[in-house]
Amino acid sequence: MFDIVAWGLGTQELMIILVIVVLLFGGRRIPELARSLGQGIKEFQKSTRDSAADEADKDKEQP
Repeated sequence: MFDIVAWGLGTQELMIILVIVVLLFGGRRIPELARSLGQGIKEFQKSTRDSAADEADKDKEQP
């Protein structure tokens, strides 16, 4: 029903992975991990945008 075609994972496999993650990290630690992952992604995207803007500015300055 909810098969993820790219990796061939079905609903049962995803549930098993979720249970293993909860057992490894605990219920309290998972939101902290998700929050820090989100902040890291946001910082990466910001630095990528800033880098692209700097490159565009350098291209405009060159004769």
